[in-house]
Amino acid sequence: MEAPAGPHDPAETRLTITSPEQMRELGRRMAKLLRAGDLVMLTGELGAGKTTLTRGLGEGLGVRGAVTSPTFVIARVHPSLGDGPPLVHVDAYRLSGSLDEMEDLDLDVSLPDSVIVVEWGEGKVEELTEDRLQVVIHRAVGDTTDEVRHVTLTGLGARWAGTDLETLSA
Repeated sequence: MEAPAGPHDPAETRLTITSPEQMRELGRRMAKLLRAGDLVMLTGELGAGKTTLTRGLGEGLGVRGAVTSPTFVIARVHPSLGDGPPLVHVDAYRLSGSLDEMEDLDLDVSLPDSVIVVEWGEGKVEELTEDRLQVVIHRAVGDTTDEVRHVTLTGLGARWAGTDLETLSA
């Protein structure tokens, strides 16, 4: 039997996703947990489903504009169509990793008012906030026809302490 999570233990859950639609649905469910000021870091190789997950997040948050990979613009803002927070979708792949470069995007200015989703942000955006939801997407290497993804969600910091991420598997 596992010990209950302490106040500083990260909240964590693991899910198996078998289709792009399930990945989008996970994003829609995640949106219900998110609020202005949240940082979501997405990690996974090309084709893992990071943008598909973010598309679901955008749908769940009710934001304007089609969520597509921001690779060539680095960051794209999707304003809320309602009273929720805007979604800021960042692709940090081409950023060198310096915090100065991230600050040039003014993410720290919009972070308190927005949900920030960063693809390829590992080692680049952790200094923005101690509170973040890390999403790691693993897929089978080699067999590109396999839609199965193993997703690990880890909530770090006081913001996520006590958050039951198991509800995402419902």
